[in-house]
Amino acid sequence: MVKHYKEPQHSVKNILFRGFFNKYFNRKGIWQLYLLSVIPVAFVIVFCYLPMGGLLIAFKDYSVRKGILGSNWAGFKYFEQLFNTPIFLDILKNTVVISLYSLIAGFPFPIILALAFNEIKNQRLKKTLQTISFAPYFISTVVVVSILFQIFSYRYGVVNSLLKLLGKNAVDFIGSSDFFLPAYVWSGIWQGAGYSSILYIAALSGIDITLYEAAAIDGANRFQKMLHIDLPGIAPTIIITLILSTGGILSVGFEKVYLMQNPVNYGASEIISTFVYKTGITQAQFSFATAVGLFNSVINCAILLLVNSFAKRISETSLF
Repeated sequence: MVKHYKEPQHSVKNILFRGFFNKYFNRKGIWQLYLLSVIPVAFVIVFCYLPMGGLLIAFKDYSVRKGILGSNWAGFKYFEQLFNTPIFLDILKNTVVISLYSLIAGFPFPIILALAFNEIKNQRLKKTLQTISFAPYFISTVVVVSILFQIFSYRYGVVNSLLKLLGKNAVDFIGSSDFFLPAYVWSGIWQGAGYSSILYIAALSGIDITLYEAAAIDGANRFQKMLHIDLPGIAPTIIITLILSTGGILSVGFEKVYLMQNPVNYGASEIISTFVYKTGITQAQFSFATAVGLFNSVINCAILLLVNSFAKRISETSLF
């Protein structure tokens, strides 16, 4: 009778496997965390990493019939086409100007709101004001642009109606290219500042309360506590947020710009994302649009690395 060989229970392979399993998965509560991470990791892989294969389109004469792998290689043809496009510098300038204006004007507002909310002692008033400031974030972009048109319309806008009551001539705000930039930026600040302040409010709640007690004993007033306790306490959060914001300097949102765009303000409102939409979707120039998007992503990544390196040198806080 032939006896089947059975591997010893305590073989080297079993011992190594058990050691690996116990080290990384068998700790109390660890395997549940890995299980919870399966769906987010799968989401990132499917929707972020797998689509990166489509970047090959930027280096090919893409044909829908032939597919990505079957299309002929074009090298850097479409990048050269991008750099030789007459309006390329104008598009790049508009994107950078809008993004920098939004960053410089909008970045301090959530911090100021968080510090102000932190100083309110009446909890009911504090929650009410927080709710009011958060609410605009949940308004659709289409509705926000519609509100802008309702307020600044030449014929029936609220502002021009007031100007007429005062005996002034109506102003065509919507038809002015100078109006586009401040309208875009400040409506965005109104919509997003309250929601963005949540991050800083959470950071403020983690500051040790004994610091405030020690400052009160030393006779510090509210402003001094804010300057010497609150701001240093949320400084790491501010730096990380600033790095991430700067890393997306060329990633201006598409929807709002496109909705506010018209033939009059086209010179100030045409940006990289709207240009990609028009060339890629409207004109079906898929290879060229992919090249533009890849250029945008590479520049954003380079800026992120530079800003992160700079932050790491002047402070102890950085992304990596």
